[in-house]
Amino acid sequence: MIQALAAQTEASFPVLNALIIVPIVGALVVTLLPKSRPELMRPVGAIFSAIAGALSLYVMAEFSISQSDFQFQSIQSWIPSLGINWHVGVDGISLWLVVLTGLITPLVLVAVDPHHDPKPYTAWLLLLQAGSFGAFMALDLFLFFVMFEIVLVPMYMLIGGWGYDDRRYAATKFFLYTMAGSALMLVAIVSVATLSAGDQGITFSVIELAERQALSTNTARLCFLAFALAFVIKVPIFPVHTWLPDAHTQAPTAGSVVLAAVMLKLGTYGLMRFGLYLFPEASVWAAPTLATLGVVGVIYGAIVATMQKDLKRLVAYSSVAHMGFIVLGIFAFTTQSLEGGVLQMVNHGISTGALFLLVGMLYERRKTRAIDEMSGIQSAAPIFAGFFTLVMLSSIGVPGLNGFVGEFLVLIGSYDTRRWWTIVAATGVILAALYLLWAYQRVFHGEPTSEDEKTQDLTLKEGLILAPFVAAIVFLGLYPKPLLERIEPAVEELIAHLEIHSDYVQPQLGDPVVLEENHHQDSHAGEDDH
Repeated sequence: MIQALAAQTEASFPVLNALIIVPIVGALVVTLLPKSRPELMRPVGAIFSAIAGALSLYVMAEFSISQSDFQFQSIQSWIPSLGINWHVGVDGISLWLVVLTGLITPLVLVAVDPHHDPKPYTAWLLLLQAGSFGAFMALDLFLFFVMFEIVLVPMYMLIGGWGYDDRRYAATKFFLYTMAGSALMLVAIVSVATLSAGDQGITFSVIELAERQALSTNTARLCFLAFALAFVIKVPIFPVHTWLPDAHTQAPTAGSVVLAAVMLKLGTYGLMRFGLYLFPEASVWAAPTLATLGVVGVIYGAIVATMQKDLKRLVAYSSVAHMGFIVLGIFAFTTQSLEGGVLQMVNHGISTGALFLLVGMLYERRKTRAIDEMSGIQSAAPIFAGFFTLVMLSSIGVPGLNGFVGEFLVLIGSYDTRRWWTIVAATGVILAALYLLWAYQRVFHGEPTSEDEKTQDLTLKEGLILAPFVAAIVFLGLYPKPLLERIEPAVEELIAHLEIHSDYVQPQLGDPVVLEENHHQDSHAGEDDH
């Protein structure tokens, strides 16, 4: 099957391979540019990054809405003796994360001035884009692990080299946390591949391993826990979230934007792609615990965000809350909740990425992020305040803007299978309005100080950079159909796979089911049979 598909893909242009290769070539070109021309670094990097972004838009335009399987697949033999292949492809779940990665990076390269050493700064951002593309498109477990690890190095270097006062501590903490989870995942990857080999031979193909389902129940559950730990650290969810506020606060603006918009999604995407797909029974078994941790993250992140004195740290804790919503949606196992989870990954990337850009612009003007040191900025910079207001409202989840659609789908989809979890999580929407509106009121309203009166309003360049974010916020809030119609076939296929390989049955609309009762009844039935 793999050889037939390889022969088929060789005839067509390997656009997904190009998505990974173009930023890497761009990083090499930037590295070879003379140091005496620092003004060339970011424009050249932005050109290569934009080419990759254009390729991602091509993939979006050519993507078939009616297909639920992986498209644009490309397979090349890599390590034949171990069954390892360079195997990439996209479906409705990964498509929009690829597009988001393609569009965010060139915007960041144009928007943010690193102030020093533009050559390595640009090269690291391009490598980060390439690694993120690879992780979202990898359909070979070994290839995924390589890409999953590659993104750590550029982010570590960006935080450590261009961050703020405690940047080295934050970069080291980020690296150690994620590496700890990744080490266990590597053991699980090797275990899954070798224990599933049988007569068919060893393979790291995600598709083949998902079809085989050759692991015993306890082994599958242990491997799932190893995968899940790596992914929940990356999300992150409570209680393994503590690296995120430090990383966001100390990272340069570009690092914060890419971290929020792209890298955190590797965790939620991993839970969906590899957790549910490779370990369906273990996913159902662990769902109540992971849904609980997600909801705890929603409430905890919102409460702690309310108490922050640093505006950037407040936005960082809001990410913990928003990502908790996505985790709840994933482990509610309904079409609406999973669609909402995927859509919310994209929406969070747009809204929170824009918020970090705005906070960075504000810091460049005021040289502080302390909420108590700013007041009345709206009177001096009304256009800036207007952009901030719109992005903030989208993050809160106001109807008509993108944040509402994703959260609404997660809540309505989770209610059938996770009723009490959903009721508790819904309070997070109220808390989000509390901490964001309160912070906005203190920073932008009131009497401006002498420093605040001098705050420069939004420039034309900044407005043009923010315009795509604003357009996406409004468009997806009013008309999310283009995303949902591409996401839905893949989500339905994933739920069907879950139902075949576990005792889970998706409830019909208006016929709520409590999963724990099903497990309780199944266990009694098993005892009776015994």
